[in-house]
Amino acid sequence: MPHDRPLDLTLYGATGFTGTLTAEYLARNAPAGCRWAIAGRDDKKLAALRDRLAAIDPACAELPIRTADSADPASLRALAAETRVLVTTVGPYLQYGAPLVAACAEQGTDYLDLAGEPEFVDRMYVAHHAEAVESGARLVHACGFDAIPHDLGVYATVARLPRDVPIRVEGVVRAGGTISGGTFASTLNAVSRLRASRDAAKARHRDEPRPEGRRIRLNDGKPRRDRATGLWLVPLPTIDPQIVGRSAAALDAYGPEFSYTHYAGVRRLPVAVGSAAGLVGLVALAHIPPARRMLQSRLAPGEGPNEERRAKAWFVARFTGEGGGERVVTEVRGGDPGYSETAKMLAESALCLAFDDLPETSGQVTTAVAMGDALIGRLRRNGIGFRHPGEEPDATGSKGGGAAGSAAADGSDA
Repeated sequence: MPHDRPLDLTLYGATGFTGTLTAEYLARNAPAGCRWAIAGRDDKKLAALRDRLAAIDPACAELPIRTADSADPASLRALAAETRVLVTTVGPYLQYGAPLVAACAEQGTDYLDLAGEPEFVDRMYVAHHAEAVESGARLVHACGFDAIPHDLGVYATVARLPRDVPIRVEGVVRAGGTISGGTFASTLNAVSRLRASRDAAKARHRDEPRPEGRRIRLNDGKPRRDRATGLWLVPLPTIDPQIVGRSAAALDAYGPEFSYTHYAGVRRLPVAVGSAAGLVGLVALAHIPPARRMLQSRLAPGEGPNEERRAKAWFVARFTGEGGGERVVTEVRGGDPGYSETAKMLAESALCLAFDDLPETSGQVTTAVAMGDALIGRLRRNGIGFRHPGEEPDATGSKGGGAAGSAAADGSDA
């Protein structure tokens, strides 16, 4: 990775709703000496944001501003060429994201986004993984609520199970909050392009090597009631299981045979039934252009709830892993998943790539593969809980050596 560039990291899309939250987080938490910049299409909005950040940290009054546009590939190449890590919140990524991935892969620049769009991620693998391997760029998608709690939650669970045995993990996520405008737009886009998404997945399947002597299975699961928790479990068709599966394929510590099932957990049966019916209805409406435009107008990208509403939001993801006769439970807990915690996860991922001692990786990689224990440590120190219920607060270590070390339990809830 180039270390002689003038900037450590650049935040593109900084003036959007999630971009602004990410910029504010960096203003409060970037280490002294971090050379970072804000970027976007409108220099006046960027200047206004810089004034806002200077109220948080006076040093931000000198923050560099860069203008670039997804419709101008040359501006994106210039953006990528001067920074070590480039972070983007500009979605939907299927519409706006590809030129920036291309620029980073070409320039050997680490890339981070919030993409929860499987088609986009698969297309970027086919188009740019090989080039990024050659240039040394790390292309890391889904660095927010999609899919960090799930990817790292499974990673932390596997780290405490014996090595070299078949492993099965079940994930159940619950959340209270408002979906982000960007996430909603990306979801609408994705469900309206199911055939294109399948084609992209097939193209990736043809290109991507399989792990030798190992089997990775992602189970669809069936709706059911969990007697232990009393929750109704509903299969959750998000990008998260795919990211988990790619981490499992890349890391031998996930065992010779690894399976993962992903659910949303709800308290009441009518809510579970209504959620399933709502998803079916959303898929149907997304295929009707006027209906899709109407839905998009209800919550546009760049919009979001106020601070009071975000403060009441929460999430908890619980992972139950079994292997070699042992059972491990990991809980990942945090606040507002759609905005505040997503901005934190994205910013800490950028700081992790820029400054932490990490495994040598390149190409399209997951957060678990690229950052693993280092990112878990950062998130724990900043209020996102990774804990193993029933263990002492200072419990550390891994019974089987872990996926890439040991993922410690912090014994606290965020």
